[in-house]
Amino acid sequence: MALKIYTKTGDKGNTSLIGGTKVPKSHLRIDAYGTVDELNSWIGLLGDQVNRRHEKKMLKEIQDRLFTIGSSLACDPKKETKLKIPDLGELDIVLLENEMDKMNAKLPPMRSFILPGGHTVVSFIHITRCVCRRAERLTVALERHKMFVDPLVIKYLNRLSDYLFVLARFMGKRLKAEEISWKPRI
Repeated sequence: MALKIYTKTGDKGNTSLIGGTKVPKSHLRIDAYGTVDELNSWIGLLGDQVNRRHEKKMLKEIQDRLFTIGSSLACDPKKETKLKIPDLGELDIVLLENEMDKMNAKLPPMRSFILPGGHTVVSFIHITRCVCRRAERLTVALERHKMFVDPLVIKYLNRLSDYLFVLARFMGKRLKAEEISWKPRI
């Protein structure tokens, strides 16, 4: 017999963190890991848009790391959980930095701010970058409200948004899309 996906336990606006603590669905921790889940979905969409094996592999790796981050954020930090949550490590951040360095080596220097657009794939990457920045802001808010967040989570999300910006430029170049410079009105 298959398990039902619905439990009806959230019908009154509450949910449980890993560890059993009940919190309102509007809780900052729920918002943070829900946004990481949304980000993971956008990364999945990007993976469906790119056709090179290396970028697909990187995006799958990022999705794995985002599941780790979501699991970490979904835990009640005051309770020991029986679940083994995978670790996020400094090497995960180094991987993003190395990938950015490789892409940047093939890009012309930026001479102005860049507007999102020029190609559908580039636009999807910029939307994903914006969701990543929101996830980062929410995890910083958790930390500022004295709710535990692994510092590597904030660092990873910060670096991931940078990676997505460079990926947008890199994919734009590969797709021969115009890079749209922002020219402010004077």
